[in-house]
Amino acid sequence: MNEEQMQQYSQIVAKCWADAEFKAKLMAEPKATLAAEGIAVPDGVELRVLENTATTINLVLPPPPAEGELSDEDLGAVTGGVGCGASST
Repeated sequence: MNEEQMQQYSQIVAKCWADAEFKAKLMAEPKATLAAEGIAVPDGVELRVLENTATTINLVLPPPPAEGELSDEDLGAVTGGVGCGASST
């Protein structure tokens, strides 16, 4: 996300915390609700709004990279935890 998108996201989250009706509308009709806030969601994109709670945490997996973008070495580093704050020793 770029800086502008992060700011828009932060504003939407803050509005959800302050306005239960807005939050319910966003969860029920995310595209229309965001459009009313001036945030366009491209055609063909499905949008789901999920909420983390004290007992439920949603794990979002990004789409896989296009074929050929990661080498076997890169994949090994990711699965081995190297570069993710873990020690390689």
